[in-house]
This record gives sequence, structure tokens and C-alpha cells, in this order.
Amino acid sequence: MRNGFFKGHGLGNDYIAVDPAQLEFGLTPPNIRLICDRHRGLGSDGILALEPSSRADFGLRIFNPDGSEAEKSGNGLRIFSRYLHATGRTSAEGFTVETKGGIVSVRVVLDAQGDVVSATVEMGQARFAPSELPCTLEAAELVDQPIQVGDRQLRFTGVSLGNPHCVLLRNPGETWTRDELLALGPALENHPIFPRRINVQLAVPTGAHELFILIWERGAGETQASGSSACAAASAAVRAGLVRSPVTVRAPGGALQIEVDPAFNVRMSGPVSEVAQGTFSRGFLRELGA
Repeated sequence: MRNGFFKGHGLGNDYIAVDPAQLEFGLTPPNIRLICDRHRGLGSDGILALEPSSRADFGLRIFNPDGSEAEKSGNGLRIFSRYLHATGRTSAEGFTVETKGGIVSVRVVLDAQGDVVSATVEMGQARFAPSELPCTLEAAELVDQPIQVGDRQLRFTGVSLGNPHCVLLRNPGETWTRDELLALGPALENHPIFPRRINVQLAVPTGAHELFILIWERGAGETQASGSSACAAASAAVRAGLVRSPVTVRAPGGALQIEVDPAFNVRMSGPVSEVAQGTFSRGFLRELGA
């Protein structure tokens, strides 16, 4: 479809998927910001752009709503899987996708109408070395490390799943508030020890196999859910001995199922929904420079 778009969400974390080869405008940072604007554009937490790949069945570039680029997104990959099926690009229940954060394997579940309703994604290995994020802190691993945020001395675990995460863990029975997220999220995202910025999760165990998280995404801000954030938080909590795999990770938007094996290879499973398919209007295309 010329100048077409697909919109979907995973637990309230919404993305717009497009095929750049069918667009009359470029995915420049200003255009991305306009499309993602919830008042002047379609509104979304980011854009998923289909790319050719010589290493996987499909290629994917992921853009944040501020125009920057992300390496990987768990919810984005589930939405991308539904987009591929809904637009007739595949009918396979299993395929591979190349992202900037590595190649992932995806397996989808179809309903009676043939629509993708959930997907399981092999998210790769969780890594804790500073160079993987990157982070300038000198440590063998970023596990339970100190970090100064304003006048607060906190501790974090740094996790890379092809994209970078800063996980702050509290003990069972404690809580995190949204006010803390809104204060700590932007400060940690732009903390000087993270030269490429970072995704932030405030996490607390709620059972032997359960975790609750609040999420601040790099380039997007507060989000209702995030697949890679759920994976990072589960990996950090398993590493700390606070929970055991498999882990149900709950966020304000809903729950994802995360498996962390002894080598910290991570598998994520969760639902996905389609919202709309359509085309950009002629007037909006002019705003986009088409």
C-alpha cells in the first residue's frame, strides 16, 4: 500500500509499522517526531521500519518518538510480527528478524481468523559487562553497583539485551511510585555514566516467580509496557536471587512471561493487538515533505 501504515500495541506500548520503500517521504528525525506526536500525528511510542536483510528473513529498524534509533524492542518485535502477517508478507509461524541489537527468532500464535494474537521472541543473552551497555563505571560487571542521582545514593544493575538497561531493584514488600519514576527516569536516562543514554526499570519482586516494574524508555519516556525492559528486569532479579525463572513481569499495561536460563539466555512471550491500517493523508504527506 503506497504511503500505508499499520498500528498495533503490546500491552499498551504502541508502535506504527511502515515499509520505507512504499513511502514518499523519508524517515528523518523531524518526520518521526511528527508522526509519533499524539496531538499532531498518528501518535505512538515509536516506528517500526521494514528493512531488507541478507542474514535473516526480515530486517527491522526501530525509531524512538524523539527521532533517535533503538537497537531492539520486545513489544516492537511482537507488533512487527503481527504487521508481517496482517500485510501478507509472511504466513509462517516461525521466522527470524535482524535488528541493530542482533538477530532474533520469533514464533507466533494465530487465532481462528489467522491473526497473530501472541508471540514468543528469543531475545538473546542478558549481559552485565560495562562495555555492553556502554557504561563508564569501572567494574567487572554492573551488578548491584552504586549510582548517585541528585542527592540520592542508589544501586543499579546494568543489563544489555542488544539495547541498554538500568534496573533498580527493591526488596519484596517494598514499592516504587510513579512520582519516583518521573523523577528518576529522565535523570538516569541521561546520567553521564551512560554515554548513549539508557532505558530505566524500577522493579520489585511480588512473589517467587513474579516481578512488578515501572518503565522509563530512552527517547520515549514513561511507557505502559516494554518487552526488553521486562527481560532486563527479570534477568537482574534472577541474578540477584530475588526471583526464579520463569518470571511473570507485570507493568501498568499488563504481564509478560519471561524465561531466563542458567546462561542468561532470555525468552519473552506476550500478547499483541492490531489497532488500525491506513494511509497518510495528502495534507499530512505535505507536512512530511512528500
